[in-house]
Amino acid sequence: MKISFGEKIGYSLGDVAANLVFQVMMVYQLKFYTDIFGLEGAVAGAVLLFAPLAGALIDPLVGIITDRTHTRWGKYRPWLLWTAVPFGVFYVLAFWNPGIENKTLVAVYATISYVLLLSLYSFNNTPLASLGGVITSDIRERTSITKVRFVCTSIAQFFIQGFTLPLVDRFSSASDKAHGWIVTISIFAVLACVLSIVAFLTTRERIAPPKTQQMSIRADIKETFTNTSWRSLFILTLVLFTMMSMWNSSMNYYFQNYIDQHALWQFLVACGLDISQQSAYSTGFSVFNMANAIVQFMGVMFLSDFLANRFGKKTTTVVCIALVVFLTALFYVPSPKDIGMVYLLCVLKSLAYSPTIPLLWAMVADAADYSEYMHNRRATGFCFSGIIFALKAGLGVGAALAGILLSGFGYVSGSNVAQDSTAVMGIRLVSSVIPALLLAVGVIAMTFYPITKQFNERMQRELNSRRNAPQP
Repeated sequence: MKISFGEKIGYSLGDVAANLVFQVMMVYQLKFYTDIFGLEGAVAGAVLLFAPLAGALIDPLVGIITDRTHTRWGKYRPWLLWTAVPFGVFYVLAFWNPGIENKTLVAVYATISYVLLLSLYSFNNTPLASLGGVITSDIRERTSITKVRFVCTSIAQFFIQGFTLPLVDRFSSASDKAHGWIVTISIFAVLACVLSIVAFLTTRERIAPPKTQQMSIRADIKETFTNTSWRSLFILTLVLFTMMSMWNSSMNYYFQNYIDQHALWQFLVACGLDISQQSAYSTGFSVFNMANAIVQFMGVMFLSDFLANRFGKKTTTVVCIALVVFLTALFYVPSPKDIGMVYLLCVLKSLAYSPTIPLLWAMVADAADYSEYMHNRRATGFCFSGIIFALKAGLGVGAALAGILLSGFGYVSGSNVAQDSTAVMGIRLVSSVIPALLLAVGVIAMTFYPITKQFNERMQRELNSRRNAPQP
């Protein structure tokens, strides 16, 4: 079941649209709330904990609704069209303060706007992820689709993480960073809307539930929750995105408050960048993120298929995530002037993580197949919605933990506030050892994942035989 490269690209652009939102939330949301909205770290952390958890409660509902959607376009594709414009609108609202000055009301507004954004994210991204599980059942094509998808999202990550702060600076006045943020986010929102529509127009659904399957919410829930492969992926996704959210949020503070700014400026100038010392933080952090994205792009491009086809998705994921745990913890080691070591760790960590990026979502599709194989029923949307629930919960928990821990260590909100030694120590721990320990739980969970390379090949042969058998 060969899929054209054009369809793979079209599907991938839908995830580029989602990443125009997701990457900003993961890297900049906490910093935005503390330095632009002026919320204390603990308050910002509470917003970032409550909003994703509240929004995540809608994910199972989205899975149930999309599994029961029937249109001439399929079950999942039409949602990319229906949600494109609302998704962009709520994205802008989440980064716009309509003139509220009271900090309590600002926190309330931030919570409501973030919940609405994440709800639209669910109605857009859950069908998109589910669509990846029904475009094809071919193991290699499924891996290829996710590879192309994450090559495209790595390019998007490079752009978003590398150019967000420069764009904000470009559109800001000396005293009004908020204006720069709203213009930048508006540009991202328009692009996300257009790309969601392109994804709708260029994809097809080819796999349907067994014709004898009866619709049952109770059965969908039971089969998904008792699916060993799904449970392993749920735990991995939860701790992985908790780690990523915590690490990405805290690295922003790491660069501004721990790294020696003069040493950073000297390093960047030695690398050929003609910048002022005042822009060392924003340029240095952007270059760090761009290096991260470039290495991930190369890893997805050249390592994911090779390692998955040679060793299987499970083995590749367990080994690579274990390396990420080790390398994340090492960010505690560099001194404020060890700029080269910080960038080297970034490259090594990104290289270790990159092969697993497309494999996670390919394994979720395999988990949906596993349910069909074992129980002769599949609920692709519900299966993916549970994983996206874990993703969003991790996103919220990670950012919340970062904000709460930083506040507990004495971090003082404000873009130009000097932090004491205790706060700086907290920044180092939240950027290294703590997220590494959390991710180690995911490595343990994946050892129980039952779908090995050999089992998957046998499972797909049996499923294809069933699907092609004459119906009574």
